[in-house]
Amino acid sequence: MKKSLIHTCLVALCCAPCVLSLAQAADKGPAEITLESTIDGNSKPKPSAFPHGQHQTLQECSACHHSKDAEGKKIDYVEGQKIEKCETCHNTKEVTMSAKVNTFKKAAHKQCKTCHKNTDPKLAKCSVCHK
Repeated sequence: MKKSLIHTCLVALCCAPCVLSLAQAADKGPAEITLESTIDGNSKPKPSAFPHGQHQTLQECSACHHSKDAEGKKIDYVEGQKIEKCETCHNTKEVTMSAKVNTFKKAAHKQCKTCHKNTDPKLAKCSVCHK
């Protein structure tokens, strides 16, 4: 009985770091996300399948996420900040936004395609994200 209790405690101590890291990863958003515009709707919106969990293993949150100040200027992501939907700011109703990124589609294409082209040009094809 005593050996069994000791073994159980040792296993629990060994597993604790793994369980904690999984819990922390779970706090960083869903594994899969469907990205699609709801504010600047096209006649045929083309949703994008986004493997969020896979991207988290490849880069830091700040590679994609950011915020803006009162004047509409981009502010780098700070750990723990509230993550808003991209189109909260990247939409044609937001008058302070640059025309290059004033829609969710433009912002996503600029961000995602640039990274994909730099990583592996095959990843920049439309069909990779738009199934």
